[in-house]
Amino acid sequence: MKKTETATALKGSQIVIKTLERLGTDVIFAYPGGASIELHQALSESKIRVILPRHEQGGAFAAGGYARVSGKTGVCMATSGPGATNLVTGIADAYMDSIPVVFITGQVSSTLIGRNAFQETDIIGMTRPVVKHSYLVLNIKDIPRILAEAFYIANSGRPGPVVVDIPKNIQQQTAVPEFQDIKLRTYNPFCKLKSSDIELVRQAISESKKPCIYAGGGIISAEASHELRKFAELYNIPVATTLMGIGAIPETHPLSLKWLGMHGTVYANNAANEADLLLAFGARFDDRVTGPVPTFAEHAKIVHVDIDVSEINKNKRADIGIVANIKDLLTALNSDPLRQDYSEWHAQIAEWKKKYPLTYKHNKELQPQYVIETLCRLTEGKAVIVPGVGQHQMWSAQYYTYSEPRQFLTSGGLGSMVFLPQWAQRLPVRKRLLSISTATAASR
Repeated sequence: MKKTETATALKGSQIVIKTLERLGTDVIFAYPGGASIELHQALSESKIRVILPRHEQGGAFAAGGYARVSGKTGVCMATSGPGATNLVTGIADAYMDSIPVVFITGQVSSTLIGRNAFQETDIIGMTRPVVKHSYLVLNIKDIPRILAEAFYIANSGRPGPVVVDIPKNIQQQTAVPEFQDIKLRTYNPFCKLKSSDIELVRQAISESKKPCIYAGGGIISAEASHELRKFAELYNIPVATTLMGIGAIPETHPLSLKWLGMHGTVYANNAANEADLLLAFGARFDDRVTGPVPTFAEHAKIVHVDIDVSEINKNKRADIGIVANIKDLLTALNSDPLRQDYSEWHAQIAEWKKKYPLTYKHNKELQPQYVIETLCRLTEGKAVIVPGVGQHQMWSAQYYTYSEPRQFLTSGGLGSMVFLPQWAQRLPVRKRLLSISTATAASR
């Protein structure tokens, strides 16, 4: 964002909205209140589409859903006090699943902060454990910089939520806005790929007889699905995804094992646990995948690639830990492929697929699994599926055949029961969305 100035003095609230426009915001999920009313008045002069949720928590989830399906940064706004606290579950959900959302909250006047003023809460302090970063705006001139940084932080490196808290008096003050380049001295999300890391991965593959790829949501966040598919094909290695990684490779692909974990396919779990090399790409070895960590892939050499250094060796000890953008690494590996014959390994996997398919008993009652399969057939596998959390979520993941990333939107890490279904139809996206809920897909 190059430095520009306008000679017109604007209210802080107007500067907020002008900055959002400059940052490419086309929709905002916002529920009004006393400490954010100035922002809503400024929105009335903007082309940004305002979607009014029925509750702030719903707005938070909807903004997260928008980010999940579009890859853009979602924006949600609420007032101070109870409005801000109602966002917390949605903020935690975005944090757990690495979803880029900027949450803007109104706050009581800066002169009243810390005095237990009407509808005052320390939303910065309350959300600190579940945000990537947060800001309390105390100078109107900082608004353009802070919002630009918030968007940049939210959607770079490992994505995540950012909270921007703006006191009401700052919204009411006037100033001539200054828009300038982002300069963050202590935040550098770009990881330089080392040639030695590439060679370590190639060496591990060359020594393997039973390799398996364990692909997580980081593949989708990095827009690396094409590179993953190409890598799997060039290297002839089967792929098991996580719940968050569904769609990273088409599930109709011969190398796809669908997804692994406690509700995943038997053959995906068998492949991961019987492999002599597990290539963990953009995954975090969460407990729903590993079960008891010491016995997960216990005979495999572990190669763990993640953009977040804190994930390496956090849950599972890696033999080779690489901090890198997975898209860059896969691109480099694809430029000089190493294809080997894993005929015995593929034959074993084919046997598992035949012996342990996803199946259910057919009877006179309408089975939820059959409903999901029928939806898949009727939509030709092209719908965006939006379940809540629970048994119907697992059926939606198991019996719908996904072919693209960002096609299965679900609360993976936090597992929020009232996740996104009731807001799915309000998301401004061109793809068709189907909301799968306990009322329509689950038996009692």
